[in-house]
Amino acid sequence: MGVVEFELVRVIDAPVEEVFDRIADIGGYADWMPKRGSLLRQTRQTSPGPVGLGTTYFDQTSAGDTPGDVAEFERPTAIVFHWWDASSRGTLKAEGWPGYRLQAIGPRATEVRHHARLQTYGASRLMTPVYRWLARRERTVVIEALKASFDRPT
Repeated sequence: MGVVEFELVRVIDAPVEEVFDRIADIGGYADWMPKRGSLLRQTRQTSPGPVGLGTTYFDQTSAGDTPGDVAEFERPTAIVFHWWDASSRGTLKAEGWPGYRLQAIGPRATEVRHHARLQTYGASRLMTPVYRWLARRERTVVIEALKASFDRPT
C-alpha cells in the first residue's frame, strides 16, 4: 500500500538534447513551470557546479519543503531526481523518484517517458491514496508544462 508508481508518455517537438537540458536545468524551472496548478513554488540548486549525478536541490512547494538530489544522470537520455520528506526527528515520511527517459524519434522530436515512484512510510502510509492522487496530478502538470514550453515561439 505504501508504493505509488506510474508512467506518463508524451512526444515533444524538439531535439532530445534540448529536452534533456531543459529538464536538467534546475534553476530554469521558473521559466517554464506553470505559476498555477502546480505544487511547486520554487526550486533551487544547493550544490555548486553544473547539474549532474549527486547535484542537490531544494523544492519549496505548497505541500511543504523538500530536499533532493539527482540520482541518475545520463545526458541526453535519462535523469532521475530523488526527494524526501522527513519529520523533525529525521524519520522518513515519504520519498519520491520522478524520472525521465528520453528517446529521439526524429531530428526534432523526442519521446519522453516520465516515470514516477513514491514510497510512504509509517503513519504516512495511510495517506498513500492522497499521495497517489497528488503525484499523478503534479507529474501530469509538469510533463504538460514541459511539452508546452517547446510549443511557445522563441
